Amino acid sequence: MNIDLTELAKGDVYRLMIQTIVPRPIAWVLSDSRSSEKSDRDSFNLAPFSYFNGISSDPPTMMISVGKKVDGSKKDTWRNIEERDEFVIHIASPDLAEAVTKSAASLAHGESEIDAGGLELTEFDGSSLPRVVGPKIAMACRLATILEYGETPQGIIFGEIRSMWVDDAIASTDEKGRVQIDAAGLAPLARLGGNDYAELGSILTVERPR
Repeated sequence: MNIDLTELAKGDVYRLMIQTIVPRPIAWVLSDSRSSEKSDRDSFNLAPFSYFNGISSDPPTMMISVGKKVDGSKKDTWRNIEERDEFVIHIASPDLAEAVTKSAASLAHGESEIDAGGLELTEFDGSSLPRVVGPKIAMACRLATILEYGETPQGIIFGEIRSMWVDDAIASTDEKGRVQIDAAGLAPLARLGGNDYAELGSILTVERPR
């Protein structure tokens, strides 16, 4: 089957892409929705994005692609990061799949997915924002730049990772003192098409040529 994407409706292109670019890592992004009117009560936005990956290690930089709401306005994650520069990316595991999915629901700006999902926050050293309790990895990021791309357009958000928290249960150091992450222990949740997710499964080790 040969498929000409230029002949497909936009929605069909999207459905095809999310079923073929798999598995995709998920950035579970916490951003700050607090405003002066709600200064007496913390309000944080939490949302998952699977158009996400690392793009550079010097400086340590990742990107997430954030769309717009049905009414054409920027999604809260985009808006919050643009206004406040800082955000936290979590890597969730399969036991959090329901909470990750629930946090994708559209809520009014300033209404927190943390409260709606019954999630807990804790302090994050090296970050002005907290992290979510549960995920084994959290990355404190500072906005580098945002590019608008496409007809919609999407907000391609580039963030520099300033600090990282890793659960001690999945971290060790090798003979050179380098941090080693136990991939099986991390058990990252991955995105497929539709309502489907994937787990890590078996790990294949192949030595790279010298």
